[in-house]
Amino acid sequence: MTQEVQLVLAALLILQIKHFIADFLLQSPYQFLNKGKYGHPGGFLHAGIHALGTIPAFFVLTPSLRLGAAIVVCEFVVHYHIDWLKESTVKRQQWAFPQAEFWWTFGADQALHQLTYLVIAGVLAWGAGL
Repeated sequence: MTQEVQLVLAALLILQIKHFIADFLLQSPYQFLNKGKYGHPGGFLHAGIHALGTIPAFFVLTPSLRLGAAIVVCEFVVHYHIDWLKESTVKRQQWAFPQAEFWWTFGADQALHQLTYLVIAGVLAWGAGL
């Protein structure tokens, strides 16, 4: 395996660990109960934790300051809207924990976040000239 591939995989590993910590260990009721209310600070807080949690991946694939800032801002905006869409859909449709539709929506939410991390890793690799 080339060093370039190892660097991209290391960045993806960091993003996976960040996702687990931000979504499952640090997410408080204030965040998850309010993500479906557009503009609520709880959703902003959650997306901000995710955006800032992306920064450790920059120690593996170091972007320019401008590119790094763009990645953090885009991660915030994209993460916020993915979560808002999932939460507002679940609430509007009145889907709950045991229903298949709830799980389909939750799975789509998680898949979109994972695709975001693939894009981030790709942009970091591009920025590093890999």
